Amino acid sequence: MQVLVTGGAGFIGSHLVDSLVDAGHDVLLIDNLHTGSQANVNTKAMFYRMDLTDHAAMGQVFTRNEIQAVFHLGARVNVRESMQDPVGYAAVNVSASLALMELSRAAGIEQFVFISSGGAVYGEGIQADGSHKAFTEEDPINPKDNYAANKLAIEQHLALYREAYDFPSAVLRFANIYGPRQNPKGEAGVVAIFTEAMLKNQEIRIHGDGTQARDFLYVSDAVDSCLSALKHRARGVFNVGSGQPTTVNEIFQKLASLTHYHRAPVNIERPVGEVDLAYLNTSLARSSWGWSNRVDLQQGLTNVVKHVQAELQK
Repeated sequence: MQVLVTGGAGFIGSHLVDSLVDAGHDVLLIDNLHTGSQANVNTKAMFYRMDLTDHAAMGQVFTRNEIQAVFHLGARVNVRESMQDPVGYAAVNVSASLALMELSRAAGIEQFVFISSGGAVYGEGIQADGSHKAFTEEDPINPKDNYAANKLAIEQHLALYREAYDFPSAVLRFANIYGPRQNPKGEAGVVAIFTEAMLKNQEIRIHGDGTQARDFLYVSDAVDSCLSALKHRARGVFNVGSGQPTTVNEIFQKLASLTHYHRAPVNIERPVGEVDLAYLNTSLARSSWGWSNRVDLQQGLTNVVKHVQAELQK
């Protein structure tokens, strides 16, 4: 099958491209290398370096190929930046995504998979009475920033396309994905940020008191969910996560043990609007196509530490 991956030189996208190539698919990837890396590009895939907003070039990719499936990961993803540049973010995350959907619909593709954010679209996971539970796909959505609102907009457009055109699409709401190749220089990716700083014996900064909790999922499990969605021609919205909340302090402690880091963290002011708790119920993905996470947190963190150690020794 000929498969297109947008954002295919990025952290998650490059791992997905590798797995698709290993599975025998003919893979095309699009990336402007704004946050992706040339080093991540699989040499067995056809690489188009371009912006998603270059609609003419995007059209040529579809004209010159016989694309049968699309994984759409390409996006601008900095939450704070999205609040400062809402128009620019919408141009990439909304308008360009809609154009990609139209190209895919015209090409009669067999499967379109959109990567959304389970850590962003739901909002705060603590209820008014102090209780909490894992978010299900039926829970109310409450985005707190323009990035999350962009994701939700495309989710809604895909629902419309499924109803109006029988468009074969699935939305995967990813938890906080971590693993090798994650950029430690960004605003997100606490595992990557902490690991590199600890191995360099640098200061670790924690927003607030570190009790905020997220759902951390190893990247290979995220990739497996994509392959499952393709195999089963999934339609609708699915949560993809570990189903367990882990605090930032717990991540710090586990990584400190693995890296033999002995410095105390520095607590700094938390960003306005940051939620205290968000984790996902993934029973729908499990019952629909048998997917569940296989890499536990300790093993995943160990893998990351070994990878970063090897990179720092190069």
